[in-house]
Amino acid sequence: MKFGVLAFTFMLFCACNPRTPERLTEYVNPFIGTDEDGHTFPGALVPFGMVQLSPDNGDRGYNWCSGYYYQSKYIGGFSHTHYSGTGAEDLCDISIFPLVNLDPSPKAIRSEFTHQDETAKPGYYAVLLKTFNIKAELTATVHCGLHRYTFPQSTKTTLKLDLGVGNGIEARVGHNGDLPLECYLKKINSNTIVGFRRSVGFVGERCVYFAAQTSKPIEDIVIFADSVKVNSKVEARAVRLVSSLLFPDTKAGEQILVKVAISSAGTDGALAGLDEIKEWDFERVKKSASDAWEAELGKIKVESDDKAFKETFYTAAYHCYFAPFRFDDALGNYTGADKNIHSEKNIYTLSSLWDTYRAAAPLFTLTQTERQPAIINSFLQFYKQHGLLPSWELFFNEANVMPGYHAVPIIADAMLKGITGFDANLAYEAMKATANEDIRESDHYRKYGYVPDDLDPRQRGVTKTVEYAFDDWCIAQVAKKRNNQTDYAEFMKRSGYWKNVFDSTSGFVRAKDSQGKWMLPFNPKESIGFQEGNAWIYTWYVPQDIYGLISAMGGPRRFEQKLDSLYDATDGRKSKLINNGYYGLLEFSNEPSHHVPYLYSYIGKPWKTADKVNYIRSEFYSNQPNGLCGNDDCGQMSAWYIMSSIGIYPVNPSSGEYVFGTPLAQQSTISLASGNQFVVKANNLNNSNIYIQKATLNGVPYTRSFINHADILKGGELVLYMDNKPSTTWGILPDDMPGRQ
Repeated sequence: MKFGVLAFTFMLFCACNPRTPERLTEYVNPFIGTDEDGHTFPGALVPFGMVQLSPDNGDRGYNWCSGYYYQSKYIGGFSHTHYSGTGAEDLCDISIFPLVNLDPSPKAIRSEFTHQDETAKPGYYAVLLKTFNIKAELTATVHCGLHRYTFPQSTKTTLKLDLGVGNGIEARVGHNGDLPLECYLKKINSNTIVGFRRSVGFVGERCVYFAAQTSKPIEDIVIFADSVKVNSKVEARAVRLVSSLLFPDTKAGEQILVKVAISSAGTDGALAGLDEIKEWDFERVKKSASDAWEAELGKIKVESDDKAFKETFYTAAYHCYFAPFRFDDALGNYTGADKNIHSEKNIYTLSSLWDTYRAAAPLFTLTQTERQPAIINSFLQFYKQHGLLPSWELFFNEANVMPGYHAVPIIADAMLKGITGFDANLAYEAMKATANEDIRESDHYRKYGYVPDDLDPRQRGVTKTVEYAFDDWCIAQVAKKRNNQTDYAEFMKRSGYWKNVFDSTSGFVRAKDSQGKWMLPFNPKESIGFQEGNAWIYTWYVPQDIYGLISAMGGPRRFEQKLDSLYDATDGRKSKLINNGYYGLLEFSNEPSHHVPYLYSYIGKPWKTADKVNYIRSEFYSNQPNGLCGNDDCGQMSAWYIMSSIGIYPVNPSSGEYVFGTPLAQQSTISLASGNQFVVKANNLNNSNIYIQKATLNGVPYTRSFINHADILKGGELVLYMDNKPSTTWGILPDDMPGRQ
């Protein structure tokens, strides 16, 4: 009887106290990728937010491209703009740093910290600045960052506002490798300062306007212009400005909050951004930011008993939604590529397209279907102002650092998948105009049918040829959908130009001169003719014509042997990185290799794809700070992991096909914009059972080793039956292989 009473009481307790739903944000570890070459940052932001508020270590160099490097022992400021996962030094604008017991100075000042005193969650960052015994906390909205500093007792309490060097060291070097050109600030009342920072960096000249407001009146202000103290307490202009905002004595535990909003168009837009935070309620803003992340992360829900996997997966999803970020300010204004002020809502910037078109953009067509039109419209606005679609763009400036016109596959993918909400006629015009540009040696590409390496000052002709050829294939598919047979024929012809740099004797793509002769000497492990790769990498880069490549190599058997040798070979180098990203000669740490593990499925050997994908996930990703084997590149490395953990990957990112690999989640549920859900279940999945034996789609046997986007959009359930031995029947027939439709 006692047992019955206890059981009833327990059931009643459970009924009255339902289990709190699992929050996916709890699985996010923002420190993943902050060590070694991941180049991510741990700070506070909302999804796609303009303000990305994060600590800066005060050092410069490749390890500090994001401003923060896990191995550093110091923090030198909290600034409001950052790159995530790139290989470029720039940004880190408008730096705030709290100090006590120091006289005002223009010199760079840093504090020691430890990771034990550091916390990072989606939308929130906190650290104890040990040198000053100040607790710093950060959160953000789209356009405004919110700082909360808890001070010790002090008679000299200061907020240092640095518009110049900030975390740089040299007098004329900016926050993170850029060059300040002009800075301005003005105190407009006892709590508010406005100004701007104009600089030139990786993508050219840009200007960040700001408005800063403190919760406690500023008692005094000391301004240094180019390291010289000025008399004014109100306003100053110089190449470099550093100001100390002084406050009355603080008691132990006293908090001062600071709101900082930014704009590219003017201080009015920045002031309007302050209104995104109506009250000095840090916890409310923090919760709102966390809830925004929860909503985005919930678009793909994975089930697994492996907590480390879920941490890696949801952090990857988190990193995918840093970029591109909002560029229009709180008034809907931004500075365009023509340097004029434009008014339009929902404009996005930071387009690292050479990276993100491969997997991040196709992921967006699934999880950001409603946002994708605004991103594409941003490309089209850039085109109207600049004359070409963006290639590698930031603050509506073109860096022109990477080959290809890779806004094209992103726009084409959206159009081919039926995504609307942008001007399709303008998009088609922009794609063709950009494909017929005369920069980055694309004029030579059209004239010769390839880019001759002797006419390319940087000797990257092969890379440019094969990447232009893929982009042209994308335009051809859009032309076909529009029933434009003339354009279709022309761009399909151009999509085959990769054959002009393929040497059937060696079995590699290689550099050719303007006389049609192969460049000598030739070593497929060297980079002459290539950008961020070599012949071993770029020979496989024909996603639009893989069967043509198989034929050029002498058939499936020769293709398989060549592909096997890629993983078996080595270049003899030893990387200093723990996770160096090399799998034989496959440099997985860089994007041109990302589709290669899936190519076995095109010759009816999907189990070999499973082997390679499984190895890469286990060796090159983890839930540790060094858990990325290379730059995350605005989410592309993370997007590969997300797709590959579900069990699918877009080898040709504009074809609408996803090739199966091997799932890492026992179940993945994708919530689509239509309200449908697509579920991928992996029955009998474990560390050994990585091979698909058979599959069903909505209960019907499914023999293909790929799935179409249209089938996913319908919703339903894909069940993959897993075992520890390769199947001898599933996915091996020609009609079951991808890329034949």
